[in-house]
Amino acid sequence: MTESAQPRPAETFAEAEDALLSRWPETRLEPSLDRIEAFTELLGDPQRAYQVVHLTGTNGKTSTSRMIDTLLRTLDLRTGRFTSPHVERMTERISIDGEPLSDEAFVRVFNEVAPYTHLVDADQDHPLSFFETVVGMAFAAFADAPVDVAVVEVGMGGSWDATNVVDAQVAVVLPIAVDHAQYLGDNAPAIAVEKAGIIKPGSTAVLAQQSPEVAAVLLERAAEVGATVAREGVEFGVVSRVPGVGGQMLSLQGLHARYDDVFLPLHGAHQAQNAAVALAAVEALLGDSPLEEDLVRAAFAEVTSPGRLEVVRRSPTIVLDAAHNPHGAEAAAAALEDSFAFSPLVGVIGVMGDKDYEGVLAAFEPHLAHLVVTQASSPRAMPAEQLGAVAVEVFGEDRVTVVPRLADAIDRAATLAEVGQELGDSVGSGAVLVTGSVVTVGEARTMLKPAARRGAPKRDRPPGYRQVTAGLDTAAGVEGPDEADDLDDLLAGLLGGSDDQHDSLYDEDDEQDDEHEDER
Repeated sequence: MTESAQPRPAETFAEAEDALLSRWPETRLEPSLDRIEAFTELLGDPQRAYQVVHLTGTNGKTSTSRMIDTLLRTLDLRTGRFTSPHVERMTERISIDGEPLSDEAFVRVFNEVAPYTHLVDADQDHPLSFFETVVGMAFAAFADAPVDVAVVEVGMGGSWDATNVVDAQVAVVLPIAVDHAQYLGDNAPAIAVEKAGIIKPGSTAVLAQQSPEVAAVLLERAAEVGATVAREGVEFGVVSRVPGVGGQMLSLQGLHARYDDVFLPLHGAHQAQNAAVALAAVEALLGDSPLEEDLVRAAFAEVTSPGRLEVVRRSPTIVLDAAHNPHGAEAAAAALEDSFAFSPLVGVIGVMGDKDYEGVLAAFEPHLAHLVVTQASSPRAMPAEQLGAVAVEVFGEDRVTVVPRLADAIDRAATLAEVGQELGDSVGSGAVLVTGSVVTVGEARTMLKPAARRGAPKRDRPPGYRQVTAGLDTAAGVEGPDEADDLDDLLAGLLGGSDDQHDSLYDEDDEQDDEHEDER
């Protein structure tokens, strides 16, 4: 019997990315750890080469992971961080010492593990999925670095998630609400059973504030496996928070000490709670001694969380938030009211078809003057016209405009925010909130962030990149002989005109940008 030829190694990031995306997508699930256990065993069980902080929960995982990572690095520990999904590029999922893998490093790790993927594929009933393969890549990259601590975010759930081949020293459970109902269950306690699976014997379970029903599930699991428990609001928590320019000032009660005058450059009460959880997780990992207060302050002052109430442009202000379920939308809406004085605030929303989009719309409705409904390039995205029909039921016909192309939608919303501010009785300033999914926010971020404009490869720029960036550079001053008529029409739109009433300020480029492939 002749041995089959092995596929040639990937030579570029695009080739590695394409090979990964050809595998089962993250949305196709077969609940089993058999494949990932076989894979990591062939790789030499790299996930056992370092300490692990493992995070689950419905919202807040990525922000909290980034806080934990920053705290550990400030304490001179080498870190690996695995998060999902990515906002803009696949390399974001695997970070070492706070930085995503370079394209070259990503290709190198992919080629190192690729021969073993084929062995697992041949031996299992189902091939390794995209997610399982990237998890194995992350664990191998962390061992190769080598890192002292890996901060690992689950993809979905807990017990059957591919990341759960780790036996973490610290298991973090962030707030649990209903999301991925078709996979995890349609009520929070049922979802908690699945997520509690990351709490392992002898670990410390750091539990964010939960509903009583969810807390009971988590405490039962901790007792069952003999885990130590630290609960927000009991053993640790937020003592006080004062919103300010660029973030908020916190006092945090940790497991071993209180830390005052901690500036966090993120917005919202939910991020303050995430900070308390991150602090407790690091204290639990490192032992019984308090952390040095100046180091804690320095670490939190450096925290970033792209796509989480992130201000990416001015004139008008454009804020990105990846809220994609009602719980996340409620937190984002509360933070907007808490930390900003936007008036009018115009929303741009694009959602995935398998989410509770009605709940997301309802959460944002009291806070938005107008909603521009759009869609991202993902095949999972709900068509804009379909989402628009639902939005009309929630917001009313006068407050909804449907603009299918994301670049055009941002352009329209920016103009509405500027015009509403100039002609209304606003005491604040007009702004745009882009939200509804990580995919929508990621594509918007690529369009709008200055770094992307200065030199991102064309293949990473979503459709409409040139149009929206050119348009927003001049949105603050509507110029031309018909300016007054345009302003009248746009204000009518803000107050309820139809899409036909608005003239676009900017002609569409004759040459369209390359189609932005959905990688999430």
